[in-house]
Amino acid sequence: MPPERRRARRALALAVAPCLALALAAPAARADAGAGRAAVCDPDRERCLDGRRLLYWYDYGLGVHPFTTPEAVRRMLTDHFWLFPVSGSCPGRVRTGDSCDLLGGNPVRVESAAGDHLQIATLPGHDLGNGLHIRFTFTRSLGFHHLDVAAWQDRETDCTRSALCGAASRAGAWALWRVLAGTLTVSAWAA
Repeated sequence: MPPERRRARRALALAVAPCLALALAAPAARADAGAGRAAVCDPDRERCLDGRRLLYWYDYGLGVHPFTTPEAVRRMLTDHFWLFPVSGSCPGRVRTGDSCDLLGGNPVRVESAAGDHLQIATLPGHDLGNGLHIRFTFTRSLGFHHLDVAAWQDRETDCTRSALCGAASRAGAWALWRVLAGTLTVSAWAA
């Protein structure tokens, strides 16, 4: 193998390894429910939200914003949806019940955009499958803002049944929502 190719493969492995390590260590649990059945969650052994077993739950710090409420940060995102890193052809302002296509023609529905959270669900035709729910919750403690991102599915998919695909999906989600958190860290000052 030529030395250039070996160096390129080594560089790629070094770049991918931290993402895979983060994904494998991420707080995620595979659903053991059969197709068509909702996953029941055991809160003593795994992370749960509303009784659902989570694919992942990530927490990102948004910095100190002592005069901004979590609701104002959520409104900043839903009223200026172009801040969303994969907003695609979605309108600039999204509300509960809206449907639109994210980047790559991936259809979603806004299940809830109220109070301190935004929740979206994937629709048929989405690359990640139908029935993936992602909740973005904004919190504040002592002036420090946080973004919690939790995801769960109505039923398993081929990807969530595969350890490698699931890990890659969680790593991609972690990186994507990190970009969103970085954007909101700055834009929260205008909220």
